[in-house]
Amino acid sequence: MPPGQKRTRTLPITPLADLRRATLWLCVLLTYPALAGQPSKLSSDAAFASDARLVAIGGSITEIVYALGEQNRLVARDSTSVYPADAMRLPDIGYMRQLSPEGVLSVGPEGIIALEGSGPPEAIQVLKRSSVALVTIPERFDREGILDKIRRVGRSLGVEEKASALATEVVTDLDQAVAFARNAGEPKRVLFILSMQDGKILASGTGTAADGMSRLAGGTNAIEGYAGYKPLTQEAIIEARPDAVLMMDRGGEHAPDPDTVFANPALAATPAGASRKLIRMDGAYLLGFGPRTAKAVRDLASALHGPQSSN
Repeated sequence: MPPGQKRTRTLPITPLADLRRATLWLCVLLTYPALAGQPSKLSSDAAFASDARLVAIGGSITEIVYALGEQNRLVARDSTSVYPADAMRLPDIGYMRQLSPEGVLSVGPEGIIALEGSGPPEAIQVLKRSSVALVTIPERFDREGILDKIRRVGRSLGVEEKASALATEVVTDLDQAVAFARNAGEPKRVLFILSMQDGKILASGTGTAADGMSRLAGGTNAIEGYAGYKPLTQEAIIEARPDAVLMMDRGGEHAPDPDTVFANPALAATPAGASRKLIRMDGAYLLGFGPRTAKAVRDLASALHGPQSSN
């Protein structure tokens, strides 16, 4: 389960469940009459008004807005937007994949910039039918994806020149970081573990932010048989032969440690287990694919090829 996401009870697909959903959205419409109007969309070539009150949804979106010096236009952010520290002073409208339309609209926005994958789909559809302009920024976990994200955010804010300058700065740093990673040594097989809850290893396959970061940092994904995140069997872990285990550093008592991770028999039987190679990095920093990614690539490459586990 992605970080910050809470378990929810899913209603069965029955007439009663459909009635409940319909009642929920009716309540939203009655609370926010503007939702009953025609969809209000912002074209890809248009920009929000310079004084529009904006909500940023997605940690990298918020980082880019701040990097462009346009943070004074934000009136709220989602719970994944934890950097820079000043962003934490903004009202939190909830986790980007569990949004409620009423929560987003409660701060009185005049525009919304949302990272692709924000949801649930029903909530996004309601927001699209509101009088609030909504721009969705595509997400790709590679070099060009970062640059495209910066340019699109800049275009939506009407600051294309600032965005072009930031993109140039970021791509220079990123190319240097990737070159550093490639020269650091032979590629390492990386196993990114999202969760070890109840002894079940939930690991990254292809097409994820973790997969993209491993490749940028000169590594290879130890799992290539599927896309997204899936539980691994003990046999699959051993067959993956990871040289390093990569995890998010959640901090506090929930932070993984080598003793706990490599107590798993399958992980202990891998090259990573033999060398106790555990790398922990802040999730937003590691997986954000925003202005800080170049530094994250360097840090991950250094950790992969360094002599010690990152504890």
